[in-house]
Amino acid sequence: MFFTEPEPPRAQCIPVSEGIQRIVANNPGKMTYYGTNTYIVDTPEGRFVIDPGPVEDSHHLDAIIENLGANPAGILVTHHHSDHFGAAPVLREKTGLPVYVSRVFPDDAFQPDGFLEDGDVIGDLTVLHTPGHASDHLCFARQGGILFTGDHIMSWNSSIVSPPDGNMHDYCAQLQRLIERDDKICLPGHGPVLRDPQPYAERLLANRMRREAEILEHLRNTPDTVKNIAASVYKKSDPLIAMAAERNVMAHLEKLLSESRVAEDGIIWKCI
Repeated sequence: MFFTEPEPPRAQCIPVSEGIQRIVANNPGKMTYYGTNTYIVDTPEGRFVIDPGPVEDSHHLDAIIENLGANPAGILVTHHHSDHFGAAPVLREKTGLPVYVSRVFPDDAFQPDGFLEDGDVIGDLTVLHTPGHASDHLCFARQGGILFTGDHIMSWNSSIVSPPDGNMHDYCAQLQRLIERDDKICLPGHGPVLRDPQPYAERLLANRMRREAEILEHLRNTPDTVKNIAASVYKKSDPLIAMAAERNVMAHLEKLLSESRVAEDGIIWKCI
């Protein structure tokens, strides 16, 4: 159900749509695909940078600065994870551009220039607060049916939901919210453009519900630990992916606990 693309060039703007350019950071990995997508977006107020990416990639930062144009307006952050936000303080220092983050941005060590809430408009971008992958996660909707989705919906893979900051109940609710919208194109934080996103989002939500059903079925047979449940349900041998699976299982269990469908006894979980 996921999509692939050829490895993109680095430190180079790639036109995506009218007034939108993409630069892919050189931070490939099992959680980031070919790297973090930074978008440079023209608006009536000037050019905005969405997710400047990791601080370690200086060539990526240089490419962003070189393509800001004559009227840069600001830096928008989808969420606080370092592969999206990391370069924001340095980019602000080098350009003087203001940095805008979610009202619930959790990093007390960084003082942003502005806070964004659900329904706010900045430039011609409408803010959607979409918690789940991260408590402060934002998407940005542009006229013409374009939605910048960060890590909420990615085209190349599903997102990890890792408690305590990640919340599976919120994640599923915000997937449903995007299913009910009429966006034509999603531009994710990693991976290629996603067209006709509603059926894809429906499959993502269905897969989460299938995993939840598998977890419940496992617990009906055997009260068990998170580690054992993840090994049984996800069957991942790669240590990093297995760890991500355990975090997803924990998020599902916390959702089920809030719905009074499971109970916790020390490290053992069981059905009610």
